[in-house]
Amino acid sequence: MSVTSQIDVVCQGPPREMGYAQGQAARPRIGEAKRMLQRLEAFRLHQPWWLPFAAFRRLAERKAADALLDSLTDHDPAMLDRIHGLAEGSRQSLQTVCLFNAMESLMSSVQENTVTPGMCACSALGVRGARSATGEPILARNFDYLRLVQPFYFLRESRPAGGFRALEFTTAPMAGTVDGINEHGLAITFNYAFVKDTPQSAVPISMGITAALATCRTAGEAAEQIARRPRWGAGILMLADAEGDLVSLELSNTRHAIRRPHNGDDAIFHTNVFRSPEMREVEVSPEAIFGKNAPTALRGVRVLESAEARWGRFEHLLDEGKKFGPDELTDLMSDHGADGADHRTLCMHSEYWNTTACLQFLPRQRKMRVSYSSACDAKYTDFAL
Repeated sequence: MSVTSQIDVVCQGPPREMGYAQGQAARPRIGEAKRMLQRLEAFRLHQPWWLPFAAFRRLAERKAADALLDSLTDHDPAMLDRIHGLAEGSRQSLQTVCLFNAMESLMSSVQENTVTPGMCACSALGVRGARSATGEPILARNFDYLRLVQPFYFLRESRPAGGFRALEFTTAPMAGTVDGINEHGLAITFNYAFVKDTPQSAVPISMGITAALATCRTAGEAAEQIARRPRWGAGILMLADAEGDLVSLELSNTRHAIRRPHNGDDAIFHTNVFRSPEMREVEVSPEAIFGKNAPTALRGVRVLESAEARWGRFEHLLDEGKKFGPDELTDLMSDHGADGADHRTLCMHSEYWNTTACLQFLPRQRKMRVSYSSACDAKYTDFAL
């Protein structure tokens, strides 16, 4: 399936007005997303057999709101206002909007014998200098997700009052940002990770990305700001800026670590597995498998199998010192491995995960390139600030 990307909404002004604009523009898709939950196996697996689905969804909504709203009040009141505006604009309850915004954090949970929605994989690569065909920094990212969710992908241009303009890739019900670039050339992408430590608060990482794009000019500044924030969830962020800084920021609920290119190299990559020793301590065990409470297609599969295989493929493909421009990065991210595409390849095709969106960022040009497709079939649309 290939869906044409376009700017879905321009959100501007104070937070509540920005949320309202998104909710209003995304109203039909948010309503459909609410109905889609009944077809989402990862969500339905937590439904007791005796509880009707409508009652189960309402219970999940209340739990999400209880977790999210108090933390936003304490740590990010501006995002709380945006959530309220999103609910008002979409004509959905505040609890419904909270559920969609809490799902991101639930993806990193490995509690109850690895009960994880298993909705995401993702691969990201940054080049600059000697590894860039043009010398400028470039990020490439494959967003591996469920095809069921693809119709809800959403591009917005944010113009916050007193903040920096940004182009942001997210989903229709989300106030946070998955990937984005701002007017100063700061670009951030978000891969999920799987951890076992306990959250400090219920503020999803995607909301920290939104705040960083609105307030930060450089990758270093943004990495420090995001790392300081109390958060719920885990992930690995790729950050780049117009000056050429490249940062891989590893995050769990309680820890963080920063990696940069080393030994004079001008490339860095990551998948969904931590590389910093202190982060490996809170990562799910390499032997952990998806259990009976995970989606059927994932049961018995090692949680880190795909991430480790894609990491190894990056090492192989980047070992020759080749230079990469946008076209060369498209070819690399389209890789189907030596034995053909599956859940372990950079361009992912499987019974569950698939590459459903591809993005490239050129910080010096303040440009984002987007294709809602597999990497091997990508036809990019360019957006610039």
